[in-house]
Amino acid sequence: MASKFTFAAVAVLGIAISGGAAWWLQSRPQGPTQITANGDSSSANGGAGKAVGAAPRVAGVEVTKVETSTLRDDAQAVGSLRARQSVMLRPELVGRITALNFKDGGPVRKGQILVQFDDLLQQAELQQMQAQLAIAQASFKRTQELVAQNFMAQQTLDTSAANLKVAQAQLALSQARLSRMAVRAPFDGTVGIRLVNVGDYVKDGADLVALEDTRQMLVDYRLPERFGGKVKPGQSVEIALDALPGRSFNAVVEAVEPLMDANGRSVAVRAVISGAGKPADKPGNQVVDKSSKSGNKADDKKAGQVLRSGMFARVATLFSVNDAALVVPEEAIVPQGGKQFVIKVVAPVAGATLPADVKFVSLRQEVKLGVRRSGKVEIVDGVALGDTVVVAGQQRLQKDGSPLRIVELGKPAGKTAAPVAPALAASR
Repeated sequence: MASKFTFAAVAVLGIAISGGAAWWLQSRPQGPTQITANGDSSSANGGAGKAVGAAPRVAGVEVTKVETSTLRDDAQAVGSLRARQSVMLRPELVGRITALNFKDGGPVRKGQILVQFDDLLQQAELQQMQAQLAIAQASFKRTQELVAQNFMAQQTLDTSAANLKVAQAQLALSQARLSRMAVRAPFDGTVGIRLVNVGDYVKDGADLVALEDTRQMLVDYRLPERFGGKVKPGQSVEIALDALPGRSFNAVVEAVEPLMDANGRSVAVRAVISGAGKPADKPGNQVVDKSSKSGNKADDKKAGQVLRSGMFARVATLFSVNDAALVVPEEAIVPQGGKQFVIKVVAPVAGATLPADVKFVSLRQEVKLGVRRSGKVEIVDGVALGDTVVVAGQQRLQKDGSPLRIVELGKPAGKTAAPVAPALAASR
């Protein structure tokens, strides 16, 4: 029993001694250490012969030059094509169809009779009115002669003249009813597929056939309200159609809706596409066929027939074009505190203490941005053509004057980018 108690006491004592030794080793006072440029640490007391101050850290970064590019300020939207003139032909009177004077999908001329209704009753009424008009004219003539000879009163002549006017009006009414038994083309165009057949009895207002004039096409689309003050009639518009890959069409804004849509907060815009089939070598010519051209005028004329009402269109409204815009990659922009910055690569000031192999330092520059397109952003103010800016590694440059080394992907970090050195040397 005593041996077990002795063993437990020895174990507890050993644990206490071990814990105390570990605490002393960890809490014993040590001399200050410093980090040298190569990463070695040394004690302040035993580090004789080593550097007292730490060398500044050199950051490896990727850079690019400020370049000029052609940038377009435009707005993207989607819309639908429609013909300049499009109508669904409908009869004004009820009747039975006796003739259809058109071919489905064929061209028609203005004034051409497309649908003829049974008009026997109207023709009979017209003949009756013509006979009554002849009787009224003869009666009026005889009455004039008798009044001139004082055989009849003037009142009789007035009554005869009124009867003549009534007969003329009834004849005009009969002619109007007869003309409405034929549906004519209101303009030149192409008819669609007929919705009725010969012998059908149709009511007034029934659909007969669609008629469209596709010689001039329109595109209707909407833009967000922020573009309401920028879009104006006469501006250029580029159109791409999913149904016609490889082609693009030019148009011109024709009208802008003065009222905003309160539901979608957008403004309606209409652009006109004219001269389909002509190569768009300049604004105003409307179609650009990126595929090979046959050179055949007949084929070019057929190209103008491919645009149809209802086609889905991708629309780009062009506001302005800058042929010499200063651009940098979007990766070069560093937002901070509601402002936009770029980090320029410049030569160090005279007297700066830097490692021997470091030739460039950083300089944070506030910039004003413009249009963004395809991974590029326009710099309106803050940089000049040929300036070198950092595009990768900005987080390593915490303050202005930080030393840096220019590296390129696929090349050793010790080699600087050759194209950058001449521009920086010139800035010294």
